[in-house]
Amino acid sequence: MSEATNDNLISGATGDWEVVLGLEVHAQVLSQAKLFSGAATEYGAEPNTQVSLVDAAMPGMLPVINWKCVEQAVRTGLGLKAQINNYSVFDRKNYFYPDLPQGYQISQFLQPVVGEGEIVIDLEDGSTKTVGIERLHLEQDAGKSVHDQHPDLSFVDLNRSGVALMEIVSRPDMRSSAEAQAYVKKLRAILRYLGTCDGNMEQGSLRADVNVSVRKQGDPLGTRCEIKNVNSIRFIGQAIEHEARRQIAIIEDGGSIDQETRLFDPKNGETRSMRSKEEAHDYRYFPDPDLLPLTFSQDFVDEIAASLPELPDDKKARFMSDYGLSAYDAGILVAEAESAAYFEAAATGRDAKTVANMVIGSLFAGLNKAGLNIIDSPVSPENLGALVDLLSDDTISSRIAKDVFEMMFEDGPDQGKSPSVIVEEKGLKQVTDTGEIEAAVDEVLAANPDKVAQAKEKPKMAGWFVGQVMQSTGGKANPQSVNKLVLHKLGIEE
Repeated sequence: MSEATNDNLISGATGDWEVVLGLEVHAQVLSQAKLFSGAATEYGAEPNTQVSLVDAAMPGMLPVINWKCVEQAVRTGLGLKAQINNYSVFDRKNYFYPDLPQGYQISQFLQPVVGEGEIVIDLEDGSTKTVGIERLHLEQDAGKSVHDQHPDLSFVDLNRSGVALMEIVSRPDMRSSAEAQAYVKKLRAILRYLGTCDGNMEQGSLRADVNVSVRKQGDPLGTRCEIKNVNSIRFIGQAIEHEARRQIAIIEDGGSIDQETRLFDPKNGETRSMRSKEEAHDYRYFPDPDLLPLTFSQDFVDEIAASLPELPDDKKARFMSDYGLSAYDAGILVAEAESAAYFEAAATGRDAKTVANMVIGSLFAGLNKAGLNIIDSPVSPENLGALVDLLSDDTISSRIAKDVFEMMFEDGPDQGKSPSVIVEEKGLKQVTDTGEIEAAVDEVLAANPDKVAQAKEKPKMAGWFVGQVMQSTGGKANPQSVNKLVLHKLGIEE
């Protein structure tokens, strides 16, 4: 069977190349305690203040599974439409890090808690693509080595040691940096909707190991390199673009790709070698002797399944069917659960399309400029909805609506003024009196006789007069009435 054509090929000296991508995403489980201890997991605590004897690998200390973490892993697996394995095994993955006190990581290898699933990603051209999920397994995080606190010494912070991670491994189904970025965006959205990971890449709660290889389309898979711990969606795109071209240049120059682990340097936009890539057998996995196999009933799974929220894809489909939104608008609104909730609160019982336009346009622009999240919006969904009502019943024009929104945004929730109060206080009600509008039109026409003559020859110029009238009335004249009167007085048929 031939492979589908890839429109994202990279041009090289010897022809076009295809990049093949698979991601291993490490998502920190949202829980109050670590995977095998009761130590806290709060971000930003003083170094080595959230470390139990288990995390520090003190002799005789035994790990005890945190069932909240198991529940979160199963919840995530269900959200990824994946196979849930009622029987799984924890293994010891042996390797040395200065901040790994045990000398091994408790992870899962041959028998993970979650098996195969899938994610549908949304691409910029409006199309979608299904990316396979190979597995999800639970494992411990390592601690952190700090090298910039002393000229001669390195410090070790074990606060992260033992923190529960979900490693979510994709199939090598992605073929461009844009697809990889879309995958991480969608995965992060799903995790946030589920409440299983906060997705904060800046704090390290979500990070990706990106596996990159190149080939001529239709050829067998090439040798891959792993780019370790990329912690932003923008950097993921940059790292892939650089690494793919690096590999292409080596191959076209007659060389071969060494399988290795590399790091991305965001300052230079380049990847650099970190270490030779170990194969799985080099890690020396074996079942952890201190932990029984992880088993749970189907009732446990069913109970979690019954509590799942409406996920982004389902919500997007509902927004399109119930509110008549385009796929593009619905996709933007459901990207974050808070944005979707805000929209629904504002749209209920009124023109949803107008609400969507105002949320995506004015509100998102204002929040972005102010550096705010939607949960901290100075404009409540109720007040935004009320503003749309004033626009819908012709109390105000669209231009005035923008002005009122800005006033509401600047005043903030402390002022608490509704849009109707602002409109009344500022005298911003739309002028619908045809006599008043006609007088304004006559005034503009009389002041511009040369343009009147031109407009009769070029009817498209009528728009200029409409703009002038709207300006002279402070945007309060009804635009439809203005347009109609301008065309009539110029003798232009609608």
